[in-house]
Amino acid sequence: MSRVQKRKNELERIIFVGRTYEEYMQMFDLGLQELTGKNILDCPAGACSFTAIGSGKGLNITACDIAYDHPIDDLEHKGLQDTEHAIETMERAKDIFIWDFYENVQGLRGHRDQALRDCLKDMRERPDRYVAATIPELPFRDGQFDLVLSAHFLFMYGDRLDYGFHRDALRELLRVTTDELRIFPLVDLSGSRYEYLDQIIAELQTEGLQIEERRVPYEFFRNANSMLCIRKS
Repeated sequence: MSRVQKRKNELERIIFVGRTYEEYMQMFDLGLQELTGKNILDCPAGACSFTAIGSGKGLNITACDIAYDHPIDDLEHKGLQDTEHAIETMERAKDIFIWDFYENVQGLRGHRDQALRDCLKDMRERPDRYVAATIPELPFRDGQFDLVLSAHFLFMYGDRLDYGFHRDALRELLRVTTDELRIFPLVDLSGSRYEYLDQIIAELQTEGLQIEERRVPYEFFRNANSMLCIRKS
């Protein structure tokens, strides 16, 4: 199989949908002032605009995702397709979501489309901010970042990614931060709390890490309204 064909097949298995900067600030209960002066990693970042918009506000953010190994034009096509599919799915099941943030499906579409546009524009202008990598092996130094954010990946796919993967991914994300890792949400795709979360917390606490489950001012998927904060100091 050629390299081009391999990359095409790999891209087909990736979902390239993003959240906006505003969504991130609520999902992770963040304020601009507390982020200023910090070195921040968003992983996996997908088509999110947190890096693009945050960098425009003077923040130092790096985005990391397996998708960034693919040409930007291919990612744009993939992102448009995936967004359309996601919106169609939401339209059929909109009663199971909480619409306070978006108001309606079209409001959600607006955020998804805006995130994709802002992300792709920034990727073309500042490709150095976007690093291709596959969790749980990241191409960063120990303690390279002050804060690591990880959204809509760990814990959500407990039915597809086993406990060992989640443990290894957490340790890798913690390896590259000197201070704090935040993960959102804490539920799987059924809306249930990740079944091994207490076990993971207990293991991390025995290593002297400070763990907090914190409610956040954002809920779209029911019961997905908390993040895990893991601090090294």
